[in-house]
Amino acid sequence: MPEQPIFLTRPYLPPLEEFLPYLEEIWASRQLTNGGPFHQQFEEALRQYLGVPYVCLFTNGTLALMTALQALRITGEVITTPYTFAATTHALLWNGIKPVFVDIRPDTCNLNEDLVEAAITPRTTAILPVHCYGNPCATQRLQQIADTYGLKMIYDAAHAFGVSVEGHSLLEQGDLAVLSFHATKVFNTFEGGAIICHDAKIKQRIDYLKNFGIADEVTVVAPGINGKMNEFQAALGLLQLKYVDQAIAARLEIDRHYREALGEVSGVAFLTTPEDVRPNGGYFPVLIDPNYALSRDSLYEKLRSQHIHVRRYFYPLISNLPMYRGGISAAPANLPVAAKLAEQVLCLPIYPDLEMETVDRIIQIILNGKPVIVADGHFPE
Repeated sequence: MPEQPIFLTRPYLPPLEEFLPYLEEIWASRQLTNGGPFHQQFEEALRQYLGVPYVCLFTNGTLALMTALQALRITGEVITTPYTFAATTHALLWNGIKPVFVDIRPDTCNLNEDLVEAAITPRTTAILPVHCYGNPCATQRLQQIADTYGLKMIYDAAHAFGVSVEGHSLLEQGDLAVLSFHATKVFNTFEGGAIICHDAKIKQRIDYLKNFGIADEVTVVAPGINGKMNEFQAALGLLQLKYVDQAIAARLEIDRHYREALGEVSGVAFLTTPEDVRPNGGYFPVLIDPNYALSRDSLYEKLRSQHIHVRRYFYPLISNLPMYRGGISAAPANLPVAAKLAEQVLCLPIYPDLEMETVDRIIQIILNGKPVIVADGHFPE
């Protein structure tokens, strides 16, 4: 029998028997979408869990991000990071907005706040940072810059579910923050997403935009899209909230185990989490430098040959993709830190039900630079 692969992540799902009553309610009501009862319940429960003023639910995070740009009427140029998933900048292009790339910090992989001002032009209307791997951006400094130049702040917070700083939700920052509930995320609703906002007026505009711009039966107030979260997603989200804290705790235990085991390995570095940050364990990136026994790509191939599906996440840089190449801000010479980290990063498997025996197997391969011979299902101490 072929060996089962170990994936980078695996979606947490609650006990099926606990989800069945929700399905029965949906079958009985026949209300599948359009802001049904589960949608309303989940929106309020999520608002309370996250500790934010308003939540607008979406069918996925990409549509949420596209709508956030529309809601704030963003045009022209937006300053953003090249070190992110394609959806961040694709949402800009879909709105006819030019992304302007700024290099990242080596300690967080986030947009380097010290380089943002130099990238601002008369066409700049917003800053779109990413809380990469759930690491908080320098939110206070970025907000100061945005306020000084009259720019909007939209955070791509796809990785940042449940992250807090000094006891306050990271999602409180900026004009809007966008979440993803994709199956690969810490918290999932199969697919899904949300926009976090801070006043009732902008929430109303977002809710119109995600429902074709319809205000009532005879009134359409904007050229909206269909971005609504359906009742199946919302029902799952309600149930997932019951388990998300224990799922995060399990992730953080795996994170701790990796750090303790690999902390002294030459050529292997981690990103550090400040003491005032409550992380979510969404990703476990390591940076492989020339002091390690293998190159990053050789270690990648070694682990993949052992059916361990690690990811070079994020590689290649968004700025290297055909639709973004050519601009001055996309030139590799202007993004030296991002270019270097993209060649070093390797994300290791992490998810709530990843067995510690498997984590140890991954650790031993990295420690030895070669596969480990297993005896009786146990790895050497």
